[in-house]
Amino acid sequence: MPAENMRIKEAVCIHTRKVYDSCKDRDCVENLRVYPTRGSQAIIDRAINVKCRKVELLWVYIDVEPVSFNRGFYTVDVKYFYKVTGDAFCGVGNPQEFCGLATFDKRVILFGSEGNARIFSSVMVPGENDQRLITRTNMPIGVVEVVDPICLSLRLVETCNCPRGGRDCELSELPVAIACCFPDDIVMGESENRVYATIGQFSIIKLERDTQLLIPAFDFCLPENECVSATEDDPCDLFRRIDFPVEEFFPPQRQDFEQGAGADRRPGCR
Repeated sequence: MPAENMRIKEAVCIHTRKVYDSCKDRDCVENLRVYPTRGSQAIIDRAINVKCRKVELLWVYIDVEPVSFNRGFYTVDVKYFYKVTGDAFCGVGNPQEFCGLATFDKRVILFGSEGNARIFSSVMVPGENDQRLITRTNMPIGVVEVVDPICLSLRLVETCNCPRGGRDCELSELPVAIACCFPDDIVMGESENRVYATIGQFSIIKLERDTQLLIPAFDFCLPENECVSATEDDPCDLFRRIDFPVEEFFPPQRQDFEQGAGADRRPGCR
């Protein structure tokens, strides 16, 4: 239905999360030490040069604590866990792939308001009794939105020549879920050679609270598209009905990207 023909029918109360404060950041994390797996460390010790292949963000740990000297504000501690994959050049032969773990810690202060209500809830488990969750304080909820990290550089250094300001954060205990992402144990002790990465990370950090909001309602949300059922049609007939993917054979020009970026750019955004 066209927007001009829609009329507000009623005001409805919904339960949702409201964003009380947020911030965006562009982090260029330099000299981030990569802790390789045991097999990868043996490759790195023989290497004469390394090259970055990709960086994957495995998990983000978030901790929210109130600021004692400023009511309504909270510190949001964020820890990023990365899996770094690279190529090690050990001679004139083909490069050998290695992987390792890198972590990055970040802290911001955001406004999250105050609340004294205690929240009780339950989780329905099919075939079992509902799980009753214990009461929790009405703390705001930290949310981190990120895009895929960018591997800006990867370099190999001898242990005695480690860079000043290098981020060598020792990990006392590695979460099981993170350890399962690697084919071998992570080496965290001393080694002959070390690898340091520079990673670019875009992020948005928010503090949200459960709340009730009164909003206008136009109508119920009904799908407009019909469901397409599986048929016994000839697969070739189905294939012929698919549009030819012209864009896949002819990638867009530079001006196409610039025009698209300009159309989506809003005032105040970079």
